[in-house]
Amino acid sequence: MRPMMTPKRLRAVSTVLAMYLSACAASHPVDPQSSGSKPIPDPQNPKPTIVLVHGAFADASSWSGVMQRLQGRGYTVIAPPNPLRGADSDAAVIASVLKTVDGPVVLVGHSYGGIVISEAAQGNAAVKALVYIAAFVPDTGESVATIGGKFPPTKFGPDKLLPVPTAAGGADLYLKRDVFHELFASDVPEGTATIMAASQRPIDGGAIGAAFAGTPAWKSIPSWALVAGSDNMISPAAETSMAERAHAHIVHVDASHAVAVSRPDAVVEIILDAAHSVH
Repeated sequence: MRPMMTPKRLRAVSTVLAMYLSACAASHPVDPQSSGSKPIPDPQNPKPTIVLVHGAFADASSWSGVMQRLQGRGYTVIAPPNPLRGADSDAAVIASVLKTVDGPVVLVGHSYGGIVISEAAQGNAAVKALVYIAAFVPDTGESVATIGGKFPPTKFGPDKLLPVPTAAGGADLYLKRDVFHELFASDVPEGTATIMAASQRPIDGGAIGAAFAGTPAWKSIPSWALVAGSDNMISPAAETSMAERAHAHIVHVDASHAVAVSRPDAVVEIILDAAHSVH
């Protein structure tokens, strides 16, 4: 039978064990908020916050798959609602959100959201990168309508919109539900597209023709752009041309306009490419 350890011997072993564990902790610090598998974030080189701005006929939930993947990689992600009332007022809302963020920002816009981020980032030194996802990348004086008119037409057109009069005398524009799947999300399961169509946020009719004012932020901030090759809302040729004009890092993906829903991994990859450039 093995002899019992005496109290004196037990204290000696405990002391040695404590010293060993202390040395290990000093050599391999861990974040006390984690399970111990992640290193403590470097305060001198923080990860940028990712701000995701949706476009017309969508809402912030369209970023769900992208958000989940980015958060899983340790990024702070914000997906504020885009009012869709007009570029100037929408940009002011997003600019106010950006002012609440500490540290560097990667600002991402989908579709009409590309117009919004191009204005919202103006004069904000914290925004280190812009990412356009199947988006408009406007120059001064351009609008959604004028950009679309320069390229071959897509399946989308005014006849695909449902105008709903507003109390102010204008009209909210919805994408008709019976064409939503084909035009907006052709590579998304029909059931998912049906939910997206039912929960879409309308855009003010005046926002379609409003010209972009000022100098777009992409002229001073590094940009990335994902071109959706099977986009039926914005011509892929238009997306490519605008991205090339902005000297963006361009990725082509065979996907619908709803690429953030159908191909979230591809969207995450280009966002991470932009985020890594900030470090």
